[in-house]
Amino acid sequence: MHPHGPEAIHTHEVPPEADQGRLVAALCLIGLFIAAEVVVAVLAHSLALLSDAGHMLTDVAALGVSLIALRLAQRPPKGGLTFGLKRAEVLAALISGATLLVLAAVLVFEAALRLASPVTVQGGAVIAIAVVGIAVNLAVTYQLSRASRRSLNVEASFRHILTDLYAFIGTLIAGIVIVTTGFERADAIASVVVAALMVYAGVRLLGKAGRVLLEASPADLDPEVIGKALAAHPHVVNVHDLHVWELTSGFPTLSAHVLVHPNDDCHAIRLDLERFLEEQFHVEHTTLQVDHAPPEYLHVERLVPDRGRSAH
Repeated sequence: MHPHGPEAIHTHEVPPEADQGRLVAALCLIGLFIAAEVVVAVLAHSLALLSDAGHMLTDVAALGVSLIALRLAQRPPKGGLTFGLKRAEVLAALISGATLLVLAAVLVFEAALRLASPVTVQGGAVIAIAVVGIAVNLAVTYQLSRASRRSLNVEASFRHILTDLYAFIGTLIAGIVIVTTGFERADAIASVVVAALMVYAGVRLLGKAGRVLLEASPADLDPEVIGKALAAHPHVVNVHDLHVWELTSGFPTLSAHVLVHPNDDCHAIRLDLERFLEEQFHVEHTTLQVDHAPPEYLHVERLVPDRGRSAH
């Protein structure tokens, strides 16, 4: 059950386990590595290393945006922002996803040019930097895996880093192929694989962020199931205008109009329904309008679809 009134808003601060210190540590580690990787990539003429460096540069941007978003989301409600800036993290995830797709397109274009006209690549240098890159990304991935993955913002940063880890593994394989066989196009092929991973991660992030911004119901909450559960309450006559959405990741919200029998205690039933929603569906922030049903509602279907929407 979620308390109502101004004091209720403050119970939904960003979870403390969304550790900003871990993001800062990851940001510093990646920043130092990027500088070294760019130098080696230029000297070795490796597009795969440059693509990795470019992707890691977006990681730096993603981590930076994540840190800013976390700070903004923790600000208390003020003025017209009655929920504060909690959706800042969703906007950050949206930016991260879009960045991955744009960078993937650039890499595919450059890889196509390299496949048509391959250049000499220093396979040994590629192998060396790839091994170091794998070690760095394993360390960063470990840091972020211990932070709050419930936060879409932290999840976006984690996906960036995880994609980097896969990319360096592909780059290592490309370097080995170049050294052992002399097949220079392996470098460009590795870049295409990296781009495909970026597209996959980017689309997932955009999809999750888009659901929140479109105020769709959370993926693990079925409005129809919730509506039927509420309507099955022995004192409930009718449930309509039920809406389930997510204010930000990990913050499901529900509102509904509930009609009960004429002689029932509306306040007691509302508390009972709120407690039920919290225990059964883990929805803490609820706004239920509970009224006595007029006579014409005593013989209609308990669950009435909202206008223009499916029954919730």
